[in-house]
Amino acid sequence: MTRADAVAWRTGAPGRVVFTNGVFDLLHPGHIKVLAQARAACDRLVVGLNSDASVKRLKGEDRPIQSERARAEVLSGLEAVDLIVIFGQDTPLELIKQVKPTVLVKGGDYKPDQVVGRELVEQLGGKVVLVDLVQGFSTTRIVEKSRKSKPR
Repeated sequence: MTRADAVAWRTGAPGRVVFTNGVFDLLHPGHIKVLAQARAACDRLVVGLNSDASVKRLKGEDRPIQSERARAEVLSGLEAVDLIVIFGQDTPLELIKQVKPTVLVKGGDYKPDQVVGRELVEQLGGKVVLVDLVQGFSTTRIVEKSRKSKPR
């Protein structure tokens, strides 16, 4: 992000902002689809990234596979992503309150009423967009398959 971009963020003039969030532990085609469709709907894409501590609470002691720094570095290499914010809570609600996005984007495994921050964004005149899943891709399934195929 350039200094001019940072000033635009602080002054509230970033254009149409879309927010999505997740663990993004092992980046796969499903993640790329969500990020690409989120980016197509905005001027700026903010990605909330679960901290290592929140991933452990949500997914178990053996996760994340990669550290929050590594996951943020991978995401920062994607053209679609403008800003990555690591958050330590179990949900991104506090971050959404700060960003005040126009659109919340999540994968199609959610229903609109399950999307954290939906009510706030809709009160501000925004909307929730659900992106169809790419069948066969899930970090949890990839990890499980990898562990099963390892000789013990």
